[in-house]
Order: sequence, then structure tokens, then C-alpha cells
Amino acid sequence: MNVFEQWESEIRGYCRAYPTVFVSASNARQVDESGKSFIDFFAGAGVLNFGHNNPAMKKALIEHIEADGIAHSLDMYTKPKAEFIQTFVDVILKPRKMDYRLQFMGPTGTNAVEVALKLARRATGRTNVVAFHHGFHGMTLGSLSATANSYFRNAAGVPLEHVMHEPFGCEKTCAGCKLGCGLDQLSQLRARFEDSSSGLKPPAAFLVEAIQAEGGVNVASKEWLHGVQQLARDLGALLIIDDIQAGCGRTGNYFSFDGMGLDPDIVCLAKGLGGFGTPIAMNLVKPEHDKLWSPGEHTGTFRGQNFSFIAGRIGLDYFRDDALMKEVARKGEIIRECLQGLADKHSSLGMQVRGKGMMQALDMRDGALAKAVAGNCYTLGLIIGPCGTGGKVIKVIPPLTIPDDDLSEGLGLLEKAINDAVEAS
Repeated sequence: MNVFEQWESEIRGYCRAYPTVFVSASNARQVDESGKSFIDFFAGAGVLNFGHNNPAMKKALIEHIEADGIAHSLDMYTKPKAEFIQTFVDVILKPRKMDYRLQFMGPTGTNAVEVALKLARRATGRTNVVAFHHGFHGMTLGSLSATANSYFRNAAGVPLEHVMHEPFGCEKTCAGCKLGCGLDQLSQLRARFEDSSSGLKPPAAFLVEAIQAEGGVNVASKEWLHGVQQLARDLGALLIIDDIQAGCGRTGNYFSFDGMGLDPDIVCLAKGLGGFGTPIAMNLVKPEHDKLWSPGEHTGTFRGQNFSFIAGRIGLDYFRDDALMKEVARKGEIIRECLQGLADKHSSLGMQVRGKGMMQALDMRDGALAKAVAGNCYTLGLIIGPCGTGGKVIKVIPPLTIPDDDLSEGLGLLEKAINDAVEAS
């Protein structure tokens, strides 16, 4: 541990919550150098949807490396890239009758958001963007401008401009709020944009998550999302859906907004897209907007990550039928029932369960209490992460492939961690 404390930057974060050295991992478990096994309910913040060291992905990657396959290629054509693109089109886009161009950029989600904002401004000739309370979109300056969390924003060192933040229309975020809240605020926002004396200019885009993962697992209502889409259309703005953490099967469908009848102009993907933990980010862009780019106008040294194309192509095989998604729905309900039982047991604290599929959360209403729970989990051998304002929400996002025994054991550890924290508070 001394080498990290002596030499690594003070900015390190997760390692402070999990102060051990991990040496191996398989599916939903990680093992540290002392041999202690941890059940992983965090999954690399949603990167490892298909588990640590997924066997099929590992085999394909080893074969590729041993054959001296291309690893880095900028945006040049490679066989792994061609196979990934064709599989994505055949398995994801065509069955949904979606017509998009696939744009690869820098390797992380924030790069995807940056590119989406840049293109929206190009397409409309406008500057301002509408984002939403509690949203998280990344750490580089453009995406950070759209991120709402003041802790992250305050580190920017420069003004974060050209984004206005409006209320998020989630199904339930606070005690007593009604289903589909946010519709009234959205109507008020429409009125302000339509009032020629409001001083508001029409925006370039509306940037929204269908489920705010880092913001506290706030689930938007279908009605509100359609309201946002219609407002964007009426104002001549683009609709950008950030599906970076909630996508790639996490919620029981490939996209978190599947089945809602939405038609976004741009969809931002990353994290679980590559499947194995190697970096990749990709935007789905409507052809009429994509044609506005000139060749090489937006680059990125690592936009040709062939290891991610190989693993990501195998990850797409999980969506050739509905077997995994049925498992996600079943396991998600098991998680929800456990969390609801804890909320009912400690009803005096006003806890609330939120989520969809295998992105479930318990809003503990108290950041200090949630931090104590996370600490207890680590001691017991469970990796889990708080999120939301003040870190008051415990988010449960294990690999989608987690075995039932590990899921059951992990939920038992979480239950003990919460009961112990509440008793000690």
C-alpha cells in the first residue's frame, strides 16, 4: 500500500473506500493479495456487465494477441472493427429499425458526450444546451458543464457555461412526489422558450439520461421523456440520450429507453460496450447530422481500440436472443425485493427503492449513513458504491452474469451492513 500513498496523486478516490490490493477477478468476484474474496456489486461502475474476465472474451483476446492481431489503429479499417460494426448493426440496430451512423472517438464516456455536444451545436448553429438536475455526463469541460454535481463542477477552475439545468422528470425522487413528476416544470420551460420576452434563446440540444445512474438512480417517466423529445423537436433542437452507464443490457433491454418509442438524434454509449474492461466509446448519430462532419474534424488517439471491438462483438452475442435479458429481469426483481424489505424494516428513516433491471438502489436519505453502509460492506467482503447527492444512495449494479449463489450471498452481506449501520447510528 505504501507505494500508492507515497507516489500516487491525492485525487485517487475509489481505492480509499476499498483499501486493499486486488490481484485477480472472475465474473462477480475479486480477490486481494491476502486471498480474501469480495463479491462485486459495483462492476467497474457499469463497465463489467458481462463479468470480470468473461471466458469467451478472454479466449478471443488471447487468440488475437497471439496471432499478432492489430491492437491500435486510430480510425483505420481493421477486421475486428468491421466485425463489431456489422454485429452491432445486425443485432441491435436492424431489429429496432434504427438508422444511425456509428462514430468512435476518445475512449471514455465523457468523450462521447463532448462529441455529441459539438455536433449538436454544429447542426443547429446554437450554443446553449439544456441538461437536468442531478445529471452526470463526464469530467472534461464540455460534459462537466452539463454535469450538475457541484463537487465535480467546483474543480473546473474556469466558468462552466452554455448549459442550463432544469428539473429531472423522474418517477419518484422524493417523499410524496407523484408519478411522472417534472411534467409541470417541463410545461413551464416550454412556456419560457415560447415567450418572446423571456430572454431565452432556443437551445442546440437537450441532453438527458433515461436513468440517472451517478445522480442517484433516478428513473425518468416515459411521459416526461416524450415531453422532452417533443419540446426539442418543436424548438429545432437535438435530443441526446446519454446511455453510458444504464445501457448495454443493464436495465433488462439493450438501451435503457427501449420500448418507449423515443427517437433520439444521438445516443452516447461507452462503459459496458466493450464488455471486458478495455476502453471504448461510441455515438449513434442520425445520418443527417453525421454528414455535417468533415473527415478528421474530430479525432482521438484511442478511437480504434481493437481489443474492445473483439470483446464488444462477443458481448453483443448475448443479445441475439432474450435469455440474458430474462435473467436480468429476474435477478433485478430479487435485488428490488431485498432492498424493499430493508426499506420497510427501517420505514422510520424514509428510505426509498428505485431502479430498473439490474440497476437498483436504496436511497438512505443520509450520506453519512450510506458511507457507513459502504464501509461495512467492504469489511464483510462486498464491493458497493454510494451515489447521488451527498452519496446518500446505495447503488447495486453487479455483473449481469452474476451466479445466483453470489447474488444471494451478496444481498445477505448488504442486509447485514445496512442493519448494523442503522443500529449504530
